[in-house]
Amino acid sequence: MVTSSAPLFVSSGDLVADRRYRWAIDHARRGDFLAAADILAQTVELAPGFATAWFALGAIRDQLGDRAGAVAAFSAARDADPEDYHGARLHLARLGAGEATPEMSETYVRRLFDQHAPDFDTTMLERLDYRGPQLLLRAVQSVAGERLRIGSMLDLGCGTGLGGAAFRPYVDWLVGVDLAPAMVAAARAKGLYDRLATDELVRFLRAEADSQAHFHLVLAADVFVYCGELFSIAAAVASVLAPDGFFAFTVERLDGPGVQLRETLRYAHSSEHVRDALDRAGLATKILESAATRSEKGVPVAGLVVVARRRDADRNGKP
Repeated sequence: MVTSSAPLFVSSGDLVADRRYRWAIDHARRGDFLAAADILAQTVELAPGFATAWFALGAIRDQLGDRAGAVAAFSAARDADPEDYHGARLHLARLGAGEATPEMSETYVRRLFDQHAPDFDTTMLERLDYRGPQLLLRAVQSVAGERLRIGSMLDLGCGTGLGGAAFRPYVDWLVGVDLAPAMVAAARAKGLYDRLATDELVRFLRAEADSQAHFHLVLAADVFVYCGELFSIAAAVASVLAPDGFFAFTVERLDGPGVQLRETLRYAHSSEHVRDALDRAGLATKILESAATRSEKGVPVAGLVVVARRRDADRNGKP
């Protein structure tokens, strides 16, 4: 989904090209997209490796209904920036070009959430009516029992700590991990966590497994909307679950098969994809229920609330 806002600026290293870029963005902000596109086209001729300008040109051409031109510009932005700082690969997928379900780069996700950390809680709670942690708490309670007591919990993609706040009264030892340093700093300021780490989630889980760490609950609230394929992370979670532990998470619901990158640049997952990923990871699905964890423009977004546990726990007769 393209907006009139400019991408985060990364200099071309050429002062003239940088000035032209800012001039183009000023035109776009005033609604003169044709002039902005023309100036940006001249800018990338001057600085062919200027990823920010290519990305802005793609967004403006998309705004103008020029799909072919947008694809060409987003492709150039992708090629100029292997770390995909701006998320050009996602826009190419949205336009039906390139990979259909590209994984989001660490650089893109980190930049996205560092950018939104200062107003994240206000946006989620007041504008988007976010209620994922509360829905997950009720789901875990329904499986584990009303007198919930969790020895150790890992909050994957903890963000500013909204999930940690919901579960903290029931947890003896609370660990949080997030890719974005600004989000981790906001979570630390709340004083909720016994331990916080800044890391990519699967990498962190594998390091925890190597150290033989075990958690009685692994939580991921509104995290996997930024992941396409779920098996890798489900398998990594399974490697750190205590024998009687639970894995609880939310996703946006896809009514068709598989996985889909939506216009919002968030992934939606089908029930079948979720069940299959858990099953392949050796996890048994205990709860998979439809629920709206948030709203978008005042409209509830269809989602799934999921609770799973190790399959061998079921075989051993645990409830």
